[in-house]
Amino acid sequence: MILKYAAFWLGLPFIGVLNGAIRELVYRDALGELFAHQLSSVTAVVLISVYVWNIAGRWKLSSSSEALAVGLIWLIQTVIFEFIFGHYVIGHSWARLFEDYNVFEGRFWSIVLFWTTMAPLIVYRVREQ
Repeated sequence: MILKYAAFWLGLPFIGVLNGAIRELVYRDALGELFAHQLSSVTAVVLISVYVWNIAGRWKLSSSSEALAVGLIWLIQTVIFEFIFGHYVIGHSWARLFEDYNVFEGRFWSIVLFWTTMAPLIVYRVREQ
């Protein structure tokens, strides 16, 4: 099941790229870059939650440890994708990519990563009750 969930990770970059495109095209100029980033972080968490809830309903994880393993795999996949796609495809500098990790500057990307890691476990536990 873990390998299947590792493949389901492919939905997460799609969600992220779509969410980011909406941010850039629809509301960034009106809200400002920082607030738009914060809002898109919140919408990313919501969209990831819906996605995980739906796949966990169809393909059940067998244990909390399996759910946590999936989350950790997704974390690794996401960070690798973010840096490869962000730097080599979009063309962001390494410094720009690391800026999104600075919570003290109001950047919420770390929260999205935390949720990406924990969502399979939390959804597993909620669905098991």
